[in-house]
Amino acid sequence: MRVAIFDFDGTLYSKETFQLMMDHLKNHPEHSKRYRQFYRAIMPPYIGHKLKIYPERKMRERSVQAYLSALETFTKVELEQYFGEIADRMHGDMNPNVVERLKNHVANNDYVMLVSGAFTPLLHAVTKQLPIKTIIGTEILYKDNVLDHRTPISHIQGPLKTAKIKEALEGQDIDWANSYAYGDSHSDLPVLELVGHPVAVQPEERLRTVAAKRNWEII
Repeated sequence: MRVAIFDFDGTLYSKETFQLMMDHLKNHPEHSKRYRQFYRAIMPPYIGHKLKIYPERKMRERSVQAYLSALETFTKVELEQYFGEIADRMHGDMNPNVVERLKNHVANNDYVMLVSGAFTPLLHAVTKQLPIKTIIGTEILYKDNVLDHRTPISHIQGPLKTAKIKEALEGQDIDWANSYAYGDSHSDLPVLELVGHPVAVQPEERLRTVAAKRNWEII
């Protein structure tokens, strides 16, 4: 079985999910007051990252956790509706070239996976019209049908992406040499290196350097 693995931010989606999520909360007609709590929580790790004394991975993880904390009273239904609002704003910014590639992989009977650090319900909402077999994202926990913002999340990024991919494909006979992976950032390297056909999509400088050196395809 061949697989085709797609990153989301900067790849299938041409922009950054977290920036859109911040804007949505800040300007929301009902929930904008929650933005102040979120902003206060993310500033220390953000400043630490800018000063190069706090790792980017930890900064991203704390930011995602802080966003959920700002939505602490949401029920599962309310949260899915909220993410649906964000998804509606994203459809116009999907990368048409990558969407076309995804559909071609489906036509070729490749097993299509989406792997991202974005929240899983948001990924499902924004890609519901696309024929994706497996979606791996950052899961949201609930307690008594209400968002559980206190339990630490498992933010899907870096090497954890490859671990989750292998877990999802356990027991399958994968033709890695003829499989594809698409990503835009240097942090996507562990996934891109899994396959015989890595594709750098609008790559940031560090990934572009690697892709050019290794003669990878660049979109």
